[in-house]
Amino acid sequence: MSLDADGRAVLVVEDSDDDFDTVVAAAKLAGIGNPLLRAVDADAAATLLFGPSAADFAFMLLDYKLPGLDGLSLLRRVRLTPRLSQLPIIVFTTSSNPGDRALFYGAGANAFHIKEVQYPACLQTLQAIFDYWLKRVVLPKGLNTLA
Repeated sequence: MSLDADGRAVLVVEDSDDDFDTVVAAAKLAGIGNPLLRAVDADAAATLLFGPSAADFAFMLLDYKLPGLDGLSLLRRVRLTPRLSQLPIIVFTTSSNPGDRALFYGAGANAFHIKEVQYPACLQTLQAIFDYWLKRVVLPKGLNTLA
């Protein structure tokens, strides 16, 4: 397992235990050693992103349908925060609605992926996400540093 994107954690905003387990399995299969920090809802994610001990993340994997505040509302809040305005946000959701996709891209999402129903296909999509955002994309140093 290797650490990429400067070894920073990936913030996974996911309320489903099964879906989070799939994310963990995909990271392992992709050879990713970066920590995966889970937030079960947008409020927990907000604490990690905006709270007194806010962390610097490689990217955020964001579900749309969450208890309480939804993923779109969280995305909009992140994009209004100068320190986080360039944080890569990858939406990973069951919604295949083109209108939802347009809303997320309009709010500043970097990518929008539909969760596949079939486990192998879901793993493959997640592995591609990890590979791209942790191994292939080179972000400027200090892009998401806490200031």
